[in-house]
Amino acid sequence: MNVQQFKSQIEELFGPLLLEFKEDEEYGFCNFSLNNYERIGFATNITPEIVMQAAEMNVDLIVTHHDAWDFVYGMKERCIELLEEYNIAHFYIHLPLDYVSFGTCISLLNLLGISDIVQQPYQLDSKTVIGIGEFASPITLKQLVGDMNRLLGERVYFQNNNNKEIKRIGMITGAGNGTDQLRDAMNSNCDVYITGEKTLYTVQYAKFIKMNIIVGSHTYTEIFGVKSLAQKLQEKFKGIEIMQLYEEHFEVME
Repeated sequence: MNVQQFKSQIEELFGPLLLEFKEDEEYGFCNFSLNNYERIGFATNITPEIVMQAAEMNVDLIVTHHDAWDFVYGMKERCIELLEEYNIAHFYIHLPLDYVSFGTCISLLNLLGISDIVQQPYQLDSKTVIGIGEFASPITLKQLVGDMNRLLGERVYFQNNNNKEIKRIGMITGAGNGTDQLRDAMNSNCDVYITGEKTLYTVQYAKFIKMNIIVGSHTYTEIFGVKSLAQKLQEKFKGIEIMQLYEEHFEVME
């Protein structure tokens, strides 16, 4: 797979979302200097540790959901230095991957066993509108928490704020900690709201409106969308290898 083939496939997969969001803000390409890319490593985040791990595994291209954050001061510059040193390319894609049909939210809903995607997440007035999915048959909150623990490989935070069985899930993976999203879940008759970050306001409002909530880590609620993208690239270009780059479970859930 050469760089032009890769870029053409990204355009095919994401279509209008690449026009809705700006390159180098919500998606971007870095250090594409090789003629061929055969080994792809994927992760939610790009960090110096991820680049070093990719170098040890002879990865040609790292695909992530997030670019290095500007406010994690100095880390983006260090990542770029390491990418250049080890001649590794990097592609990140943020909001388009959140909103595409195989993206972060839909991939996690599908893995939880949802039978009907009621609503894909999308952006409206610069705000993410929740994804919604329904089970064919209701399950208990305890069962859903267990499934989340198993899928994410970490112990999730949860609040049992009512006695309902769970049929309809509202979800924003990653930083869906806003009370607006919780209100959307309530107004959409969701039985539980799942996300990847929480604040004081999240837990206060969830308790106030009696909404069950489950909170995993930002990193591991979003990894499945990145994996889905890597798998789609492998389906298109049969000769490439894909591998997950390991990130620590250091986002504390208390």
